[in-house]
Amino acid sequence: MWPYQQLKTQPMFTDISKDHILFIDIETVSQYADYHLLPEEQKKFWDYKSASLFRNDSEAIPEKTYERAAIYAEFGKIICISSGYIRAGKLNMRSFVHQDERELLLEFSEALSRIESSGTKWALCAHNGKEFDFPYIARRMMIQGVRLPSMLDARGKKPWEISNIDTMELWKFGDMKQFVSLNLLASVFNIPSPKDDIDGSMVGKVYYQDQDIGRIQQYCEKDVLTLCRVYLKLAGEPDIC
Repeated sequence: MWPYQQLKTQPMFTDISKDHILFIDIETVSQYADYHLLPEEQKKFWDYKSASLFRNDSEAIPEKTYERAAIYAEFGKIICISSGYIRAGKLNMRSFVHQDERELLLEFSEALSRIESSGTKWALCAHNGKEFDFPYIARRMMIQGVRLPSMLDARGKKPWEISNIDTMELWKFGDMKQFVSLNLLASVFNIPSPKDDIDGSMVGKVYYQDQDIGRIQQYCEKDVLTLCRVYLKLAGEPDIC
């Protein structure tokens, strides 16, 4: 059998079965609806962060740049974690949503702990997960005093000791300057876009102004479905039903 034929059934980038991958996506917002609601000490920290991020933009005042706070674990919070795993060719989905971030993280931590105690090796998978989702969840768990599951604790581990999968990293093929959105990958693979309602830039407004967490959950779950289908394409595996 030729090597390229083997790759169709045995991807080189992981030794973990697709049935033992938990596909995840998170949605985050700033800790406060508006810059002016920040405690004075936090304002000073954000002012400094904003100045370092936008040092070449004289019009980037902290009041306006605070909308970017959601992507930093020190200034943001998680409002939804959606997850899914494959069974019998279908994606089984579960979302963790709670007004109290600590309760949300406790539930997710407990779910991961049950997976870890199963005796079977599992991995998390997210798009840009190694740069965003995985460390963001870990940092917020530390801040909220939630037990950090081994699957999320990368401290002191060598790269080959970490099983978690990042579809953006898989697409790079070693090209470290390459950045591609999940939406773009979905497009090139002819997978329906998950951005048919809202996108990440709208989550803060939908959460704070519209107070529609259900809509955010649906958006997050669509991302997980798309993530799963993109991973299967990259792995040369059949699509889910």
